[in-house]
Amino acid sequence: MAMDLQNQLASGVAQLGLDLSNTQMNQLVAYVELMVKWNKAYNLTSVRDPNEMLNKHILDSLAVVPFIENKNYIDVGTGPGLPGIPLAIACPNAQFTCLDSLGKRVRFMKQVVFELGLSNVIPVQSRVEEHQISDHYDGVLSRAFASLQDMLQWCQHLINSSGEFLALKGQYPQDELTALPDNINLVSTHKLDIPFMVGERHLIRLKKQ
Repeated sequence: MAMDLQNQLASGVAQLGLDLSNTQMNQLVAYVELMVKWNKAYNLTSVRDPNEMLNKHILDSLAVVPFIENKNYIDVGTGPGLPGIPLAIACPNAQFTCLDSLGKRVRFMKQVVFELGLSNVIPVQSRVEEHQISDHYDGVLSRAFASLQDMLQWCQHLINSSGEFLALKGQYPQDELTALPDNINLVSTHKLDIPFMVGERHLIRLKKQ
C-alpha cells in the first residue's frame, strides 16, 4: 500500500507545485496509514479507501500551503487533523493548534504527533466557542464548517485585527459572502485545483476591519 500511496502523493505534490523532502512525504503517507488503521475502530472519517483519503484529505489540505504566511494557526473543527496536520508537515516553521470537541479524534491526533515526531502540532479538545487563549492566533483555518457566518461568529475571539480567516469551501459561496458582517473584509478568493479530485474547491480569505 505504501508504495502506491508514495507514487500517488509524489504525482499530486508535483501537480500542486510543492517541494517536499523525502521525510515529509514519508510522514504524509504514515499519517494516511494511521488514519486507515484507527478508522476501523474510531470512525474518524467516512472515507475508507487509502488512495481516496490521500486525494480528498491530504492533497486537498496541501493546496493551502502557498497561503500559509504566518507563524501561528488554529485549525477549528479539525476532525482527525485536517488540514492542520498535513500543513504542519509541509510547513515546519509554522505552529498549528488542531481543535476538535471529540475525544477520540484528539487521542488519534496525539498518537500521530507522537509517532511522526511533529513538534509543531498541538491537539486540543474543546468546543471552539469555549477555547480559551492566552494570545491571539495569526490565522484561523476551517475546512468543514457549515457556513462562513458560523465560523466568524464562533472564532472571532481567536484572532485580532491583524489575523485572518482561511476557509476551505466547495463551490464558490456567493450567498455567504454577500451576507458577511460589516466588520469583516473579503481579502481574496482562490479557486484551487486539487489533483485527482472532481468538483470545485475554493479558499476564502477574510480579515476583521
